[in-house]
Amino acid sequence: MSIDLALLAQSQKLLIEAPLKPVQGHRFQPTGFPDLGAATYQTGDGEDALLVESPQSVANRLEAVCWDEPSQDLPPCLQGLSYIRVVGKDKTFMTSSILESHRINSPYILESGDKTFLNRLKEALGLLETGPIDRGLMSKVLLQYDASSLLHGVFLAKKELAGGRLRIERALSGFIEAFGVREATSGGVKKDHVNPQGDTKTGFGHVPFHRREFTAKSITAYFNLDLGQLRGYRLGDAATQLLTLLALYKVRVLLDGNLRLRTACDLEVAGDILVKRPKGFALPTREQLEAALPGAIKPCAEQMAGVTEVVFTDKKKSKK
Repeated sequence: MSIDLALLAQSQKLLIEAPLKPVQGHRFQPTGFPDLGAATYQTGDGEDALLVESPQSVANRLEAVCWDEPSQDLPPCLQGLSYIRVVGKDKTFMTSSILESHRINSPYILESGDKTFLNRLKEALGLLETGPIDRGLMSKVLLQYDASSLLHGVFLAKKELAGGRLRIERALSGFIEAFGVREATSGGVKKDHVNPQGDTKTGFGHVPFHRREFTAKSITAYFNLDLGQLRGYRLGDAATQLLTLLALYKVRVLLDGNLRLRTACDLEVAGDILVKRPKGFALPTREQLEAALPGAIKPCAEQMAGVTEVVFTDKKKSKK
């Protein structure tokens, strides 16, 4: 099944918005930060707003929809896509560049006592040791080993890799905001039926707590795909089309799937998914994208290494 991407070829950005609402009731729990709590602020016109989900978290969720947990592998429609699979010495699955927050820069990939893959990466990126960074070469290497890094960005911070200068910003980003927000403060108590007056510092006794949730007039999920950046990788039309379809797949599956972001933040799409730019383009269905992706992966097979296996061994233990 073909998907017409002609409108995207003429645009610098793809901007998508999706209205959301709580599955039940009105309250929801936003993301929180250790030193800030909930991220509340005012818009330019003075409306009270709230960051429900950060770009960092949305990036991780967009990656997670490309992983089939029962099989510990990519779903059928993404088979052949390049990624790095990390296993232990006994070949037991540990993690992958799809699951790791820093993707190919994961310590399980680059900090292993087994330097086989790191040395392979150093050799591939050797021409970037000095002088300006050749983004075309870097993009080629990332496509070979971890295609998703070209969508979600990566920072290869190791000094052994061009002095730790290699980075690519996110081409696909997203976040969720709420507007017209009001606090919904509640609380509770952890009860101790045996000794209510017990030492709370050691887990005994009654422990009261407060809970800070919110209500909102509207909640919106935003997605931004930098089409100009994808073309700027200079990987060819086939690879650019693959990355575009992969990005669309991630957004569609996330919105169609389980948007339970936290225990008390269970959301669902509450209306039409809008493409704000370019005008006239519509987000394809999941079925359309699942049908189109295998045909987009096939012509890029020579540019991708498929599954690269890295054996993780602890450096400290390996020295002993």
